[in-house]
Amino acid sequence: MKKIAVINDLSGLGRCSLTAAISVLSSMGVHPCPLPTAILTAQTEYPSYYCDDYTDKMEIYRSEWLKLDQHFDGIYTGYVASVSQIQQIFHFIDTFKEPGTFLLVDPVMGDDGQTYDMYTSELLEQMKQLVLRADIITPNLTEFCLLTDTDYAEIMQSGLSDKEFIKELRNLGQNLCQSSPKKIIITGIHTTDQDGTPQIGNLYLGNAEPYFIAFPYIGGHYSGTGDLFASCIAAGIARGDKLPDLIFTAGNFLEYALKDSVKEQIPYNDGVNYEKFLSLLMPV
Repeated sequence: MKKIAVINDLSGLGRCSLTAAISVLSSMGVHPCPLPTAILTAQTEYPSYYCDDYTDKMEIYRSEWLKLDQHFDGIYTGYVASVSQIQQIFHFIDTFKEPGTFLLVDPVMGDDGQTYDMYTSELLEQMKQLVLRADIITPNLTEFCLLTDTDYAEIMQSGLSDKEFIKELRNLGQNLCQSSPKKIIITGIHTTDQDGTPQIGNLYLGNAEPYFIAFPYIGGHYSGTGDLFASCIAAGIARGDKLPDLIFTAGNFLEYALKDSVKEQIPYNDGVNYEKFLSLLMPV
């Protein structure tokens, strides 16, 4: 069985981060090995939460796993709270990334043009260095703009057609690919179909032609959808799925989960009803 080290926080409420990753990877036939960056009573969008920072314990995980001579098919990083945690991740990568080990970085820093509370310019610079070492990254549009030093508001208000907008993202992504990750999937891109119906899609950029796949826009802003998507990609890479097929599978899975969450009027902070659709991800 393929095995992935998952470096992320664990939130008791919110159906995100390690909760999402463990269930998705397991359903896809991949062994998740969680390394928590923090333990939270609830994800940070809740009005109240307690956070136990695990920065000093990340080294303990690394050293103990090294004692046990562990090897991983992939390393997958998500939310990090500080520059110190990224430096711990570098140490972990130096220890465990082998020629056959892929590194997927989900560069969690913000969304909808706004940065999260833990964001600083120093964290961005360290995240850029982490991205340089990645084989694949899964930023949303806000995070992609941060990584490429692009003004989010300016590009969103540029008046470009959907086709021109995708082309602009492709150009920015190609510049990033020249020095850093071999593959980029930009998530959460809003477009419209030929009838003007709102859509949301994901753009794959790599050595081949760009690949954009869109799904109907369900609405709302639910916790954990980015974690679910990145987890699908990480598990699929580990088990050898083709990336275009994998992007469709992950998007289809999230579409079902979002539709059900809207139908059931699930609060946004609680995350989506994805559990009942995990069978869509299981190996055939």
